[in-house]
Amino acid sequence: RHQIAVSGRVAERVISAVYSKLHAYRVTLEGTLLKPQMIMPGASCETRASPEDISTHTLRTMRAVVPPAVPGIMFLSGGQSEEEATTNLNTMNALADSGLREFRAPWSLSFSYGRALQSSVLNVWKGDAANAEAAKAIAIEVAKANAQATLGRYQGPHPSQVRTSLYENYRGFRTGEDPVGT
Repeated sequence: RHQIAVSGRVAERVISAVYSKLHAYRVTLEGTLLKPQMIMPGASCETRASPEDISTHTLRTMRAVVPPAVPGIMFLSGGQSEEEATTNLNTMNALADSGLREFRAPWSLSFSYGRALQSSVLNVWKGDAANAEAAKAIAIEVAKANAQATLGRYQGPHPSQVRTSLYENYRGFRTGEDPVGT
């Protein structure tokens, strides 16, 4: 239910603590990557955030706490739909490259998606070898869309076969069902 600003404040505290410990242990930051989720409102929040809001909050948060020595931030999809994850990453990279000093990113902004790369592929494949080529084609198209998003050049349409948030049917979220029977 929390607003996007709460996510930003919590992420700042957590990421600051991580870099404080890394500094204390003399970790060479140039050899690390950060894998956070984007700054978004909570899944139950009634106020939806636009890609511009998510990008603005995410870049401000990362600029406040991630040292420039870190070479890259690889975002998790965090339950976003495949299209949302791609669009938000694209918007963030476009904003970082816009020339506005407050949003300049000294790190590569990329992705480390799980479900946001696999959901459509698995939906097409369905465990059937006869669907393997079609699934591979979707995988390539989703990867291309995200590669373009890392450059701020994604223009759509998205090849996703799944349009809902990846939270919605994950382990009974919002359905009350327990798909693994525990």
